[in-house]
Amino acid sequence: MNLVRIDGDNLTLEEVEAVALRGAKVRILPKAVGKIKKCRKCVEEMVDAEQTVYGINTGFGSLCRKKISKKDIEKLQENLVVSHALSVGPIFSEEEVRAIILLRANVLAKGFSGVRLEIVKTLVEMINRRVHPVIPEKGSVGASGDLAPLAFMTLPIMGKGWAVHEGKIMEGKKAFKKAGISPLQLSAKEGLALINGTCVMTAVGVLSLLKAERLAGLADMAGALSMEAALCTPTAFDPNVQKVRKHKGQKKSAENLVRLTRRSQIREFHKACPKVQDPYSFRCMPQVHGAVRDALSYVRSVLEIEINSATDNPLIFPDQNKVISAGNFHGEPVALALDFLGIAVSELASISERRVAALTNPVISDLPAFLTKEPGLNSGFMMAQTLSAALVSENKCLTHPASVDSIPTSNNQEDHVSMGTIAARKAREVTANAEDVLAIEFLAASQGLDFRSPLKPGTGTGKIHRKVRQITAPMVKDRSLVLDLLKMKELMRSELAS
Repeated sequence: MNLVRIDGDNLTLEEVEAVALRGAKVRILPKAVGKIKKCRKCVEEMVDAEQTVYGINTGFGSLCRKKISKKDIEKLQENLVVSHALSVGPIFSEEEVRAIILLRANVLAKGFSGVRLEIVKTLVEMINRRVHPVIPEKGSVGASGDLAPLAFMTLPIMGKGWAVHEGKIMEGKKAFKKAGISPLQLSAKEGLALINGTCVMTAVGVLSLLKAERLAGLADMAGALSMEAALCTPTAFDPNVQKVRKHKGQKKSAENLVRLTRRSQIREFHKACPKVQDPYSFRCMPQVHGAVRDALSYVRSVLEIEINSATDNPLIFPDQNKVISAGNFHGEPVALALDFLGIAVSELASISERRVAALTNPVISDLPAFLTKEPGLNSGFMMAQTLSAALVSENKCLTHPASVDSIPTSNNQEDHVSMGTIAARKAREVTANAEDVLAIEFLAASQGLDFRSPLKPGTGTGKIHRKVRQITAPMVKDRSLVLDLLKMKELMRSELAS
């Protein structure tokens, strides 16, 4: 996907990822151009008529009763952006910034925000010419959306702030000049339209969700590999079991596990073993992995709506010549969904760590202690399990819901806030931790399978095992697994995820 066309209504999550991660270019569709121009004309007529309209000729937040004279309207918009550009902490990645800009351009392309076409074109050019504003992560409470980070996104448009271009951080004005983009003087409503909405939390959430969806499939693969290494039975994955509890995710995971372990010599070898039931972390994979899949499906449905929603305030409806101050900027739908995303993905890591712990325990797995031929002299996978445990416990702290918190701002005008961007950042961190935990499981399970040779695993698990062994050798004697872990994650993101 090399080109993404936006019209405010039909953007997909996969297109967001294509622009953010793979550098796809962006183009505004003609039907969006007409909508943008029509709405802008409505704003200009209001300005000429000197109607009192929030955000056009009034102050903001609790200052909304302050009328602004016509001659100060442009200064009002400039002041809004520079005063709201106050955040701290590490900066969002270039990939996340590209997604943020894309979502803001798509919102404005809906034609309910009242900006000039030049504003949307400039956002698109920032993406296409790779000018990425410097946006610190911490500072949004998700009330009128992501005011502070979106203000940082807007500064370079005004010839201010900072941006990353050609791999270097520089002044926004310089970045625009090097990229051949002209800065703009913001006009009526435009500053507010650029910073008012949920585009930051949603952008970070979209990228985390797509990664999480891939991890759900990888969890089935890693679990199947572990199951074979630990001599577990696939009996619990029988289709009859899934038919009497009709969760879609459970059925999908069970089908994956059966398919991956089909024609397993290991399974045939231990068919008559005295074990009647396996530990929950193996036996209940369809129920746990499947529940995560279903949760991610809900999160996807929320984000698919949000990326094509008008989240500005006030909204302008040119066909009715109506301006409505409302609350579409509030991040609550996204905040709840992204808290759920973090909680769900943390469960993939939690159950994965239990399987790694089982593999390294000879009482459970009947494998050498810590998966090494000479336990004692060698520690084997001892610290791999410890690392998994540390990441899982960190996730437990991170998955306290951000959305249950609220703190009043703007003199109590904004007296209930969503904390959606905090939820997004936490979900991103949980997802990264889960990826590491699953990578450890792939390595541990592959080591366990080595001990089952010459018996061969299933068709699917055998293929996965061979791919793992192409990038990393068995651990015969102790070594640091740092490089193995990095290689495993790269394999997960490329061949195994495809």
